[in-house]
Amino acid sequence: MIIYICLVMGLLLTSSGTKAQVGNAIQANLDSVDISLLTCGPGNESYSYYGHTGIRIHDKNDMRDLAVNYGLFSFEQKHFVLRFIFGLTDYLMGMCSFNDFMHEYALEGRWVREQQLNLTPSEKERILMAVIENAMPENAEYRYNFLYDNCTTRARDVLIRHINGQVKYPDHPRGDVSYRDMIHQWTAQHPWTRFGNDLLLGVKADAMTTQEQQQFLPVNLYDDFSQATIVDAEGNERPLVKRDRQLLNEKMEDNSFPVTPMTCMVALSVLVCLVTGVEWWRKTNWWLFDVCLFTVLGLAGLILTAMIFSQHPTVSLNYQILLLNPLCLAGVAWLVKNRKRSKSSLYGVAVAFIILFLIGGFWQTYAEGLTILALSLLIRYCLKWKMCKDKNKTAHA
Repeated sequence: MIIYICLVMGLLLTSSGTKAQVGNAIQANLDSVDISLLTCGPGNESYSYYGHTGIRIHDKNDMRDLAVNYGLFSFEQKHFVLRFIFGLTDYLMGMCSFNDFMHEYALEGRWVREQQLNLTPSEKERILMAVIENAMPENAEYRYNFLYDNCTTRARDVLIRHINGQVKYPDHPRGDVSYRDMIHQWTAQHPWTRFGNDLLLGVKADAMTTQEQQQFLPVNLYDDFSQATIVDAEGNERPLVKRDRQLLNEKMEDNSFPVTPMTCMVALSVLVCLVTGVEWWRKTNWWLFDVCLFTVLGLAGLILTAMIFSQHPTVSLNYQILLLNPLCLAGVAWLVKNRKRSKSSLYGVAVAFIILFLIGGFWQTYAEGLTILALSLLIRYCLKWKMCKDKNKTAHA
């Protein structure tokens, strides 16, 4: 009977073999098989900022070494960007040689740690059978969700759910943190990615998370595994991790963009205040400037409106739509049509929406600099509203 690893490869390549054959091969070779959790550091691409998780299956006797990966995808997938935005991206589970896996991360300069798990023969068998089941063509594809169902949660589940006993984690070492808090930890050096994330994530991303929910991040799962124990039916307790070692060290360069979103928001806010001050001093109306502002706010609002229909559960309710409002595009038409007449109603509505936006900030963390921009717009529209009312009073007098 050939060893388990060869059967896995045979199943994947030829679809031959039976589960009974696989089971017999596993029983004969379990003592030489080690199963490990692989945790990989962040990369330079936006989709790799948060790290990665894989599973290593290593047969020491026959020198067979596989890496199991639940994070395979292709940018060539039809409408990939739109599908990703609307939560309709399908990822794949696949296998490759462990050496190829490590070579890829070495080329990218990313660190890799291995946690060899402290498993019984029956647990190894169940995990291996689950991996084979996942690798079948009809099961390999799954609907990816960054926060709830990703490469890390898939790897965790295939390991934890096939252990004979309960996995006991340390007492909530990270405390009360939200999804947004955890994402911020990994985008601190990438302010534009952080800005984009905060722009799309709604108020639900600011809710506090459980320890299990926090394990969507590879490093969080690594930390929890390192201190976890397995409690069997008889109450016996053993460490989940038998050995922890560093396989690769980080050799990445800092490629952060020098101009930050906060710089841009502050610059825009200063421009708004300067233009408003000149208008107030000269008692004039630069309506074309408002057309530009309303166009930018309205176009951004269309993006947030589209996210309402996304399958991502944390983007549907987003208070930033009160500032980045698609209704601003209707305001553009109103401004062009009434450019020679002074009407305060449009600015009054804009002021109301901005106030609601600022109130919403008590519950939702906004994208960097948006609150500063909102305050500058509030000042502008309040003054414009007053200028229009004063002009109308003068005209009636």
